[in-house]
Amino acid sequence: MAVTTSSLHFHHHLLRRQTPLCLPSLRKPTCLLLTKDRNKNRALKSSLAEQCQSQGQDLKLKGLVDFLYDDLPHLFDDQGIDPSMYDDRVNFRDPITKHDTIGGYLFNIRLLKGLFDPKFELHSVRQTGPYEITTRWTMVMTFVLLPWKPQLVFTGVSIMGVNPKTQKFCSHMDRWDSIQNNDYFSLEGFIDVFKQLRFYKTPDLESPKYQILKRTANYEVRKYEPFLVAETKADKLSGSSGFNDVTGYIFGKNSATEKIPMTTPVFTQALDNELSEVSIQIVLPLSKELDNLPAPNTEAVKLRKVEGCIVAAMKFSGTTNEELVCNKEKELRSALLNDGLKPQNGCMLARYNDPGRTWSFIMGLKRKNLSFPSFDHPYS
Repeated sequence: MAVTTSSLHFHHHLLRRQTPLCLPSLRKPTCLLLTKDRNKNRALKSSLAEQCQSQGQDLKLKGLVDFLYDDLPHLFDDQGIDPSMYDDRVNFRDPITKHDTIGGYLFNIRLLKGLFDPKFELHSVRQTGPYEITTRWTMVMTFVLLPWKPQLVFTGVSIMGVNPKTQKFCSHMDRWDSIQNNDYFSLEGFIDVFKQLRFYKTPDLESPKYQILKRTANYEVRKYEPFLVAETKADKLSGSSGFNDVTGYIFGKNSATEKIPMTTPVFTQALDNELSEVSIQIVLPLSKELDNLPAPNTEAVKLRKVEGCIVAAMKFSGTTNEELVCNKEKELRSALLNDGLKPQNGCMLARYNDPGRTWSFIMGLKRKNLSFPSFDHPYS
């Protein structure tokens, strides 16, 4: 017991002697701990406030994204866009036009509507910055003042700036896919417009329907709807072997001796890169169904459905020969590969009744291989 008592007293004295020495050192860490906790709380509150502010801003821009989806399709119709969502001072720029007020902005829309009968297709709207929304679109305009009524095609993006104070649009910058220099005033942009005013004549006949998704300086990317063809074997892309067989079908050489309306264009298609296996096709009226068509009188002619597909098209004119077609095929394929696109093997040549208008196609850009790094589209 003595040992135990002695030990207890010993420890008691140690505690008594050490306690005053330890108190100051205990207080300091306590104060530091409280200070650190307060700093953490402030940082946490600040972070939460920033997150809430960011989320609030995202919600506001989401509302503007939804607004543009609803509003922009009315850009050139009788309803028009809602000007109340734009600041009085709107900085509008495209490669050849600029305005700095909502009045000038609306005047530009009215001018285009009066001169060009524009058709506007909105592909996508997305937030691309804290106060920035980007739209992708296609616009096809017919210049009604020229007798041949040329069509001008533009695809690109509009970068819409949002005023953080008013939550309205304060800037609108257009960038065209067809040119490199999009800064105002772009000589390249002016030349691009002027070239599209050239005289072209296309027969006023029914043709497969398509939507232009992108127009570059060298080619167009199109989304074709399904269509029907009558086809037979041909000898070469630029040749006419087999033409009489397929036209004979629509002129009455079928099981019902039915005459089927003419369409355009006439296709010749090669299934391989060597252009060795070629067929010639005529497009059948879009109102026809495969099950209801009369059978051809000759087994050499086949009827089939061409499924909807993505194609890249290059336009050229002049007398068609095999060397020219092969060179154009290589030129188009090279342009696609340079832009990161992966065309399938083979190609298709489309010829219109007017010999001054000839189009060449690379067909069958697979959806799963199609890649446009600069923009998004629903088809992808």
